[in-house]
Amino acid sequence: MLDNSPVGNIVAISLVTVSIGFLIYFGWKTLTTSNLFQKGIKLCQAKDYNGAEAAFRQVISINSTNDIVRLLLGDILKHQGKTEEAKELFSEVISRSPKNPDAYLRLANILLLQNNQQEAVNNLQKSKYLFQKQRQPQKVETIDKILQDIAGKN
Repeated sequence: MLDNSPVGNIVAISLVTVSIGFLIYFGWKTLTTSNLFQKGIKLCQAKDYNGAEAAFRQVISINSTNDIVRLLLGDILKHQGKTEEAKELFSEVISRSPKNPDAYLRLANILLLQNNQQEAVNNLQKSKYLFQKQRQPQKVETIDKILQDIAGKN
């Protein structure tokens, strides 16, 4: 039975208003995040790494769970020579999403730059395993070549 009393109407109107408010907020948040993400991509393509870094940091401040942005920010930091900060971001993504093969691959790249070959190899092997599970043979093949190059240098 529907409650058609004034109190029932006020409650219904309040719920609808709150729901619409949430939709507007999340729509705005999504639009803002999307625009900043696109701006960061364009700045990165233009090799404006400082601008891209700022845009991606804004995306993370709005949506702290976006691992793709963290990976891209880590790449930018690597280009800027901020390898320790990039390493921290890639490690954070691995902690949050241990089945993300790109994070292991990027971390391995940093570790190779830091001449930490054994840890780099371990991360490459984890990345290879995850790419195999995802049925991405081209990436597996690329990692195999990298592992062979590393083994050939030792």
